Amino acid sequence: MNDMKIEKARPEDLETILKLQYLAYQTEADLFGTRDIPPLKQTLEEVTGEYNRGIILKMTDCNNVTIGSVRAYEKDGTVYIGKLMVHPDHRKKGYGSALLKAAEECFPGKRYELFTSTRSIDNIRLYKKMGYEEFRQEAVSGDLIFVYMQKDAR
Repeated sequence: MNDMKIEKARPEDLETILKLQYLAYQTEADLFGTRDIPPLKQTLEEVTGEYNRGIILKMTDCNNVTIGSVRAYEKDGTVYIGKLMVHPDHRKKGYGSALLKAAEECFPGKRYELFTSTRSIDNIRLYKKMGYEEFRQEAVSGDLIFVYMQKDAR
């Protein structure tokens, strides 16, 4: 972990982060047997909109290669965290936890909310470990059910 660096992304990082997103979310798509999930269809223009609305953090390795990212924005006292991703070759090393903690630290003392799918057992386990609790589920379509989780640091 000591050779990894987490910092705010710059506009010129967004294309690289989107490519990482396309790679990282393949495993999520595999859980549903379809590539028709929003993270795999997002455009650079949409990522730029998220960048302008909140923060995007990037994690780089010792060679300055982007291997992880997370996004967050605040609205009405709640910080919405999303697109937490780690390159498949770098998972299970604590990087997801570090990125989530860094996103929270950008907005100290708030209520945090995020969501994942009910099939994303590893994600749910990580979020629970980080102090998040499920507060609702929402059926999106077919087999896709989102689990909404929150953590209140106020």
